[in-house]
Amino acid sequence: MDTEEERLKGQAEIWQHMFAFADSMALKCAVELGIPDIINSHGGPITVSEIIDSLKTTPSSSPDDKNLTRTMRLLVRKGIFTSQFHQESNQVLYDLTPSSKWLLNDAKFNLSPMVSFILNPSTFQPWHLLGNSVKENSLAFDKTHGCNIFELASANPQYNQIFNDGMECTAKIVVDKMLINYKNGFNGIKSIVDVGGGTGSMIAEIIKANPHIEGINFDLPHVLDTAPDHPGVKHVGGDMFVDVPEADVVIMKWMMHAWSDENCVKALKNCYKAISKAQNGKVIIVDFVLRPDGTGLFDETGLAFDLLMMVNTGGKERTEVEWKMLLNSSGFPRYNIIEIPTLPSIIEAFPQ
Repeated sequence: MDTEEERLKGQAEIWQHMFAFADSMALKCAVELGIPDIINSHGGPITVSEIIDSLKTTPSSSPDDKNLTRTMRLLVRKGIFTSQFHQESNQVLYDLTPSSKWLLNDAKFNLSPMVSFILNPSTFQPWHLLGNSVKENSLAFDKTHGCNIFELASANPQYNQIFNDGMECTAKIVVDKMLINYKNGFNGIKSIVDVGGGTGSMIAEIIKANPHIEGINFDLPHVLDTAPDHPGVKHVGGDMFVDVPEADVVIMKWMMHAWSDENCVKALKNCYKAISKAQNGKVIIVDFVLRPDGTGLFDETGLAFDLLMMVNTGGKERTEVEWKMLLNSSGFPRYNIIEIPTLPSIIEAFPQ
């Protein structure tokens, strides 16, 4: 039988989980208002009044310092900002933390676009149908919007931009770690095709560090409509379920987790064909390797991403056992898993 202390703790935990959305919405508020950038531009701790004075407001708006103080209080509790009481001015001063430094728009690595994408109403609303998704084996995003996430992005330029910006900011983080922790993985390669490469930021960085490689950025035509030119990179529109351009290496970042096993096998078989003429061809998959009982920094986030895929795309995150089965079914009997210091890992798949 549970003790009274255990029951009380259980009650407290349910309340915390119930209001976890408030943490997300407060984070979104900070990003929308540009609070991290405002604090950073002052070069040190500032007051709520100074934050409000820096907000881009219209003549009809009147920001309330009390509302902002209450929001900042929660964000301080969650470690997004710090606060300290300044005796001389008799005011509370707020400053950045290692967390909020990841939200600075002028920083080399900035997760604000991903916050805006994940917490955008179009992305967030389908979560309300999670119960239906479990009960009916239905896709919550499609049921909410009447189309899948890629079709919505194709039809809605604003959402397409938010989607692409989110993917691009994570690509920058991932490719930076790849070029440090996997730089030898590009030795001896003459050509790479980035399948689902979005606006081409990842393949552009790889080619910049390896100018001897020919780069191909391969994605759906509507995605490439907003893709800028990159030196050494050719944009090619198409569908990975139909065909993949030939290259020595195929790379896919956060592509496989968006699809069912059946669709992944179809795409991977096309990747197999694309590298079939290469002497040392391989497929580089940059994705989660799910560890449900893991204690790593990103293992819990992996479980959340798994539900995100279930809600929004019908895909899933996979354990090493599931990756092995998927690769073997697609003609890749051999693989390596290389961990890098960020969310996903690198999975090298070899056709022999």
